[in-house]
Amino acid sequence: MIKKLAFLALGIVALPQITWAAPCSRINLTKCLDSGCAINLSSNPAARCQYCGTADAGLPAASAMKSVSAGTSSKNTISAKELKNAPTDPGERYVWATKLCLSKVQNCTAEDVTEAYDPLIEKSCTAAGISNDMATLQKKAANSEKSKTVCTNEISVCITKPEKCDSNFSKCADETQFNNFFAACAAQTSGCTNSIDAARDTIATNRTSTLNATDSNLTAIVASYQNARSQKMASIKTNCENNTDYENCVKNACKTNTNNNCSTDAEQTIANNLCQFYKTACTKVK
Repeated sequence: MIKKLAFLALGIVALPQITWAAPCSRINLTKCLDSGCAINLSSNPAARCQYCGTADAGLPAASAMKSVSAGTSSKNTISAKELKNAPTDPGERYVWATKLCLSKVQNCTAEDVTEAYDPLIEKSCTAAGISNDMATLQKKAANSEKSKTVCTNEISVCITKPEKCDSNFSKCADETQFNNFFAACAAQTSGCTNSIDAARDTIATNRTSTLNATDSNLTAIVASYQNARSQKMASIKTNCENNTDYENCVKNACKTNTNNNCSTDAEQTIANNLCQFYKTACTKVK
């Protein structure tokens, strides 16, 4: 799993250790991250992966991008106003949401985010892989002859219900179980007497392909998600090594926080102190 995260160099002020401080509330931390990464999760199980995991999981619905998940009125969640500035790239959005949430939920660290939220993103990526498998199944079925297509689609809808094989055929890995569910669905589908065998062949082939491909699909999605994080981490390390972020911060502080654009030593000191947190953050990047 990804360890130290890239967001550490994006403006997180490292607070001194206070032994009496309250522990991190990972419930509130997850709630906060969900407000930026799990929009419309109830209707889209792949939301966390799409918003804050990897672009390989596909894009969320355009209308969902403008929506805010439930609970965003809480002080521990990202507000609708803040959400308008959210990046669309999943990796950048993850960093952006983490930075905000660590400022809203006290006493939490990068390690808390990694341990509490990364597993939820990976589970969401699993849902994204299943959706892709189903899209492939439906596309193959649509290429058949019309009468066979209608029968195959009706039986497919029946057999992939959660109480039967489920959408990824995980409950029909056993051949006997698949045969039993297929027989039950075929019996309740009218007007398909002459297409049952063709429908079974198509669905059985898709079942085999889905079961064989699921593991590799999920591995590829998670690998892509991890690779994107690694690349961003490398970029942050580079910026720490050459002080790019720190120097840019000082220039901006001189321009916006001093009267004479740091023309005096006192103003330069003020700007340096305002941006010291970048150097502090860089000491945490490993």
